[in-house]
Amino acid sequence: MSARGLRIGEVAERVGVTTRTIRYYEERGLLGRESQREKGAHRLYGEADVVRLQELIRLRDLLGLSLEELVELAEAEEARTALRGQWAESATDEERAEIVEAAIPLVERQLELLTSRQETLAAFADELRGKLAQLKRRRRSLAADRAGARGA
Repeated sequence: MSARGLRIGEVAERVGVTTRTIRYYEERGLLGRESQREKGAHRLYGEADVVRLQELIRLRDLLGLSLEELVELAEAEEARTALRGQWAESATDEERAEIVEAAIPLVERQLELLTSRQETLAAFADELRGKLAQLKRRRRSLAADRAGARGA
């Protein structure tokens, strides 16, 4: 990557998404800010933008999150990052206690999103196990019927 940064097409190719996806993520506040570039100027992205986009795509694909859920998860993570910065700068136990209190609901919501996905995946896996068991029973039944027909 040059010192000038990457253009949107280069980022899209590198991450494996369309430029439209990148623009949409920007509109939703997931990646960069439109206000950070001059009117009419090309979008330029740094390595941190590429890494963030890769992480967002990974979360979306692994967890099957809706865009709204992805925004919520990303916002909670950004808030936690800000709290970690405050923690490093805090001097008193009282300040740190406030930071901990602020972080708890953020982590709870992130965990809620992940648990919901786990439950959905577990239910689907149970459904597939049931279908597989039914198919195996049918296979055994058909094999027994064929064996009986040959012996008659």
